[in-house]
Amino acid sequence: MSVSRPPEPALSPEPAASRQGPDVPTLLVKIFGKDRPGITAGLFDTLAAYSVDVVDIEQVVTRGRIVLCALVTAPTAGGTTEGELRATVHSWAESLKLQAEIISGTGDNRPRGVGRSHVTVLGHPLTAESTAAIAARITSTGGNIDRIFRLAKYPVTAVEFAVSGTGTEELRSALAPEAAGIGVDVAVVSAGLSRRAQRLVVMDVDSTLIQDEVIELFAAHAGCEAEVAEVTERAMRGELDFEQSLHARVALLAGLDVSVVEKVRAEVRLTPGARTLIRTLKRLGYQVGVVSGGFTQVTDDLKERLGLDFASANTLEVVDGKLTGRVTGDIVDRAGKARLLRSFAAEAGVPLAQTVAIGDGANDLDMLNKAGLGVAFNAKPVVREAAHTAVNVPFLDTVLYLLGVSREEVEAADGLVE
Repeated sequence: MSVSRPPEPALSPEPAASRQGPDVPTLLVKIFGKDRPGITAGLFDTLAAYSVDVVDIEQVVTRGRIVLCALVTAPTAGGTTEGELRATVHSWAESLKLQAEIISGTGDNRPRGVGRSHVTVLGHPLTAESTAAIAARITSTGGNIDRIFRLAKYPVTAVEFAVSGTGTEELRSALAPEAAGIGVDVAVVSAGLSRRAQRLVVMDVDSTLIQDEVIELFAAHAGCEAEVAEVTERAMRGELDFEQSLHARVALLAGLDVSVVEKVRAEVRLTPGARTLIRTLKRLGYQVGVVSGGFTQVTDDLKERLGLDFASANTLEVVDGKLTGRVTGDIVDRAGKARLLRSFAAEAGVPLAQTVAIGDGANDLDMLNKAGLGVAFNAKPVVREAAHTAVNVPFLDTVLYLLGVSREEVEAADGLVE
């Protein structure tokens, strides 16, 4: 009795991995010249006649000039030769007044080294000298620059280096003093999915989100600006801690009519770029909060106006329509800001490693160090030295570049009809 056998399955194509292994012949096709529509399509239409596989592609256009690189397998089908492919590609390029270069080799790009980071450099302007210094310092740590691209050309020049072969912390430690010495801002963050994950951004308010010191605005209405400034100086000299200085300054406001709150709210000036930063972060799905050693009478208004998710500050006590010169509840000081960052992160469901904190003063340091990325914004030297990175230009939205968001993406989002 014969048993029928099922038909043999058709042979499947050779797996791509075996055609693109480390010993497989490959060609690096490089095209240079004046950019115009159709170049990329034209190149690959030309290559298609030789049944090659695409291993890698890179294309850059700078000031109207294109550099297009295609790594493809060497031709094997139909008896065609590498020489024929070369002749055809060169002929096609010449017909478009482009230059072509074809380099033979084997396999794909070499594997990247262990450890991958994004290094964002902000310059105003970004000079060739400072770029050379940053690149040399990256090399000195054992890092390799795999890719560079521009994130913004104004109000600052921002470029990002993709670096492999060295640890993020080692790279950050090496680049921070270099950046400070040459007058550019540098941020180093670990590459990976976490950079694209939903995050929480928490900012200080006085001299960060806004250009003013709120207590000085109140003091101006109370006629005690000089006295408040003197107490602030004592605190900066270390003669008073934050809580002592807060109580001393608030005491000078005793008797001020509560109607002054609305006047102070109207006087508050947002830092340039603040609205753009918050609007873009919210579009990205981030949650945004503020913590302040100032007062809820102002931060609550900012929360409503700007659509913030979190806000916490000290509260001026009001009795019978007058400020009493006291604050109520827990004091938001240096340690308090760090506690609130952790609390906000827990409520937002975001790990601390995916939080960003922004501040300018010494009372922000605990918060900056606890966050996954701490940004010192136009800060005092002691804060710049202790934070993960520093931004020393007066535009708060430059923080977006540290997160890998380009100016073009911001402007494109602003142009959409909501």
